Amino acid sequence: MNKHSLYPEFGILLVDDEASFLRSLSVTLARSGGITHVHLCSDARDVMSILDEKVIGLVLLDLTMPYLSGQELLVKITQQHPEISVVVISGLNQVESAVQCLQRGAFDYFVKTTEESRLVEGIKRAIRMQEMRRENLALSQRILKNSLENPDVFEPIVSRSHQMRAIFQYLESVAPSNQPLLISGESGTGKELLARAAHQLSQCAGPLVSVNVAGLDDNVFADTLFGHSRGAFTGAERARAGLIEEAANGTLFLDEIGDLSMTSQVKLLRLLQEGEYYPLGSDRPKRIRARVIVATHQDLQQRLADGKFRRDLYYRLCTHQIHIPALRERREDIPLLLEHFLNVAAIELGKSVPAYPPELITLLNSHHFAGNIRELRALIFDALSQHRSHQLSLSIFRQAIAPTGNIPTDLGANDTVILASFNENGALPTLAQMDGLLVEEALKRTGNNQSMAARLLGISQPALSKRLKKSRPLE
Repeated sequence: MNKHSLYPEFGILLVDDEASFLRSLSVTLARSGGITHVHLCSDARDVMSILDEKVIGLVLLDLTMPYLSGQELLVKITQQHPEISVVVISGLNQVESAVQCLQRGAFDYFVKTTEESRLVEGIKRAIRMQEMRRENLALSQRILKNSLENPDVFEPIVSRSHQMRAIFQYLESVAPSNQPLLISGESGTGKELLARAAHQLSQCAGPLVSVNVAGLDDNVFADTLFGHSRGAFTGAERARAGLIEEAANGTLFLDEIGDLSMTSQVKLLRLLQEGEYYPLGSDRPKRIRARVIVATHQDLQQRLADGKFRRDLYYRLCTHQIHIPALRERREDIPLLLEHFLNVAAIELGKSVPAYPPELITLLNSHHFAGNIRELRALIFDALSQHRSHQLSLSIFRQAIAPTGNIPTDLGANDTVILASFNENGALPTLAQMDGLLVEEALKRTGNNQSMAARLLGISQPALSKRLKKSRPLE
């Protein structure tokens, strides 16, 4: 089996002197939990050497064994390998024994006669806890070093933002995890690029399979993901594999997850909870063997409050979560993106890369960019397609950004223009004071560029200069 198809990323050591129980338990873990990265040990004396040689994150330990008891091994493991979790699976159904094991550092205690589903869920819980511990350690080390181990993976994402660098470091830490990853952010911020980076970092042997689930009705959603067997419905003349199967040993990326209907949300929740699914028309379950990444531009917290998104699904999805800041929240990226898209557009349009006036950066910095990076790219491609002289025309950008010449027209659906707020019980500012505040804000937004500030205020540049000469400090 390919090492990248094993779950979890770290090894699980099963220790018991009964070889038949070891084989039975390993089959149960694989069949019921998809847990395949296991090592078997029937001699307690070999345990410590195995832990020294292999990358083990969890030990499933019997108590009653020859040569070394489970209690002795538990003490040795917790002392010499405190980073490894231990789950005791014993034939002894004794409260005193369980308490002693937990006091000595065991993560959990199960009796061998425990029902299969409860045992598997307990082991999966220990796996998730160990994954979180390892990811937190990796993340803290990267932040302290302020380093990226795979900077080449992030080359398609043009940024020098500290916020984005922190996201890259976090993504490196959680990419190997088998748990879902939720990517949120406004449209046009680059969610699919981050999903692609996460897939590359995971080093999965399988492909990245992407689907936009917005607008899919419940039947199409189920058929798209789960596939169907022959005769499942009218027209199903042959069996068809779903995208889950196509993404085997790879990554399944579901975009616009916030637009799923409640019925489809239930189907997705069951898939993530049970780790298995039924193709339409089939009564034989299949196990999911793909990492799930989801993305949305919706505010899922608001969708929860509105009763349009299931709370249990949200908490299942947000084990690992990334929010991409809007372009207006990382304006330091605008000059880099301008240069990048000018080069890309020049190649696609068969033109040379033009120079641009320095005022262009100031103009772009003053823009709201409701469409984020996608909007900036469209602006640059449009300007270069109309380019005829030696320098990129500033007027093309001005017309596109604010065709009316005053308030920008790119406000989002939920945005409002707030000119000022007042204390209802306080005195109103004078017109002269408001005039000064508006001028100060316009200069701040344009980096003290008077011509650009005048345009934002809807006055001429000479008129602004006159106001500035007459201005006095406010009382």
